[in-house]
Amino acid sequence: MTDSMNYCFRCYKCYKLLVKESFSAKEDGIICGKCRRGCSENVETASPVSTVKNNNIRSQSFLTKGTDIYCNLCHEKKFARICVSFNQALTTGGVNYQEQPWHSECFVSSSCQKPLAGTRFTSHEEKAFCVDCYKTTVAKKGSGCQNPITGQNKHTPTNVVNYEGSSWHEYCFNCKKCSLSVANKCIVANPRDIFCSECAKKL
Repeated sequence: MTDSMNYCFRCYKCYKLLVKESFSAKEDGIICGKCRRGCSENVETASPVSTVKNNNIRSQSFLTKGTDIYCNLCHEKKFARICVSFNQALTTGGVNYQEQPWHSECFVSSSCQKPLAGTRFTSHEEKAFCVDCYKTTVAKKGSGCQNPITGQNKHTPTNVVNYEGSSWHEYCFNCKKCSLSVANKCIVANPRDIFCSECAKKL
């Protein structure tokens, strides 16, 4: 332990130097045996300190926050992010979704439970779905082709046409007779089919 560490490693109550003394860890810092005996709280006791390296003190690991020293358990309770699904601390990594932390293994598709970390997924009513589950259980089906409307087709954005309470892929919203797109055009429709104005005149 360096001289500066020797000087700073003291009981937080009586300021006694603890380099060669037994000590205990509390949320407020480290405490000598004498002060600990007058404390009613449960504390973790450690052997006399011989070396400090990467915040590891003998067999017990400690973490620092500013000038304070914490055992792993106290540091976790006080500062760690808590997974909203598992209600346990995130010690490494994790996923942020809707400004809340999740363990990577807890962040799964609401339908099939497939892990979503690092993959494409879609949100619906504050729930996350993998691409396949969204297509089969959530996405509207195009009235023309009955395929899911996902907003994207082979990496190309898909426009959607809403007509008479039904939804269509733009590339499916075509005249029944000439097969040309009637999106953003005047149309004539019957209960089953849609026609462009020109083809409607020939019916």
